[in-house]
Amino acid sequence: MSDQRDERMCGRLGSAILVKAVLALAVFSAGVNLRAETPTAPQLRFVFEEQVTLADGIPFGETPIGKRNIVPITGGSFSGPELQGKIMPGGWDWQLVNASGCLDLHADYMIQTGDGVMIHVVNQGLLCPNLSRKQEALLTSPIFEAPKGKYDWLNGGVYVGTVEGMKIDGKPAVRIRIYKALTK
Repeated sequence: MSDQRDERMCGRLGSAILVKAVLALAVFSAGVNLRAETPTAPQLRFVFEEQVTLADGIPFGETPIGKRNIVPITGGSFSGPELQGKIMPGGWDWQLVNASGCLDLHADYMIQTGDGVMIHVVNQGLLCPNLSRKQEALLTSPIFEAPKGKYDWLNGGVYVGTVEGMKIDGKPAVRIRIYKALTK
């Protein structure tokens, strides 16, 4: 008999603790929401601009997920307030136009700073011209892999890029401007 009473007491105590915890969480959440101010939008800080030279596209053809095109990256240069250098040849821009007409871009390449440091860049973007609001430039989300040291600040962080077509010496190229998102 005593064991059953103890189990009921433990059950009630456990339930009471659970209810109090849920209520405390609800009150805390409501308090946080009541005090919340309008969030501040991140600011963008210019990091550098790339001028990337390209070879002619290589049509891969129609696939189950869309029409694929591959564009070899042949070189170029970049410069900004804290670094400058060249775009290494040998990278690729993998493009896919899906059934809805959106262009999905995935570029993978290396840059080399003026002092010889190699940095890996993966830059992804999506442009959907069929949407009701016209997007003027392709927006991208670049990710950097820099070795530890002077350019380690590129690792992590959130970056935004804009891509515009251009010509360099009459050949196809793109201008990519890279910005870092800052919370203050």
